[in-house]
Amino acid sequence: MLGVSPAVRLAVLVSGTGTNLQAIIDACEAGTINAQVVSVISDRRDAVALERARRHGIKATWVGRAQGESREGHGVRLADAVADASPDLVVLAGYMRLLPMTFLGRFPRRVINLHPALPGELPGVDAIGRAFAEWVAGTRTRSGVMVHLVIDEGVDDGPVLATCDVEFAPDDTVETFGGRMHVREHALLVETLRRVCADGPQRMRLTPNRGGQA
Repeated sequence: MLGVSPAVRLAVLVSGTGTNLQAIIDACEAGTINAQVVSVISDRRDAVALERARRHGIKATWVGRAQGESREGHGVRLADAVADASPDLVVLAGYMRLLPMTFLGRFPRRVINLHPALPGELPGVDAIGRAFAEWVAGTRTRSGVMVHLVIDEGVDDGPVLATCDVEFAPDDTVETFGGRMHVREHALLVETLRRVCADGPQRMRLTPNRGGQA
């Protein structure tokens, strides 16, 4: 059809239950995102996210790190598995391994990551739990979510595509705060992909949106 850009091909890397993956799949199927998830890959054989992919007819692959295998060697095998689907964009949606340059060099400026913290804050695992602990200790007043490009082996840094703040409520528990964070994660990732993919694979908008705030 004239005026309709081709869909962006997405490969999604996951480690856990895949709720962010599900938000992406649902938005693609609804036409909210001009994209198609063509491959889902996990470093965990038992990841629930793989079953989510299979239910939607999406290729689901386990690429674990073999005993004694180097990070670089695993990165090569992972890159081969991702490249097999010919994606335009690689999305890290709860992927819990640091990617080496043997992977990132295969997809330059085409890897984006979702992290449940604001730029420069709380890199690494359990950012939600650490943010809540700091709020309880009186050293933090808010947290947030960001989507950013992954261009090197830095932990949860890189050019920021979008952010949103998430405030604490007076009666918050780590569970209620975590629930709000996950809702905002889903929304920010979908909105960022909607914008990035709107004009098709040849014109992906991999630049910050209004200074990164969504």
